[in-house]
Amino acid sequence: MKHKASYRAAQSWIDTPGAGFFVEDDRTQRHTLALRDVAYVIRADIELIGRGTEEHPAKYRDQFRRRVAKGQCFHRPYLGCREFTSSFSEASDQELPIDVSKRLGRMLFDLKYMPDGSGEGTPIFFDAELDRGVLKVPQSLYKQTLSEGSP
Repeated sequence: MKHKASYRAAQSWIDTPGAGFFVEDDRTQRHTLALRDVAYVIRADIELIGRGTEEHPAKYRDQFRRRVAKGQCFHRPYLGCREFTSSFSEASDQELPIDVSKRLGRMLFDLKYMPDGSGEGTPIFFDAELDRGVLKVPQSLYKQTLSEGSP
């Protein structure tokens, strides 16, 4: 939709017979190529920085495992944009990668935001490649964004 509906407009639709909101009159065309019914196995490593280095890494590993088992997260994960939210659970032995290898082209890794708080961001891309169903993100990208202060 192009516009956000206001309370005043909604109230007038109630008071006026035949009036209302017609999405076809306010639609924005978007092109999306999306997958559906997909499952990902994600491998994660814990790196302790700052005050966390005083603690034993097992403490954070166990905390992570408990939260995954309960489906708890700080921010709901999403795939590419917030409209594509995802759910997660513990991995099972039944999860196997598909047997597909191909170049996927440029893929968005992150947005590097300006430190002035303006909200202006610069996209960071990488050349994605699927190797027997496994997409590996270059570690250098993670180190680059951590060292430059990107969230």
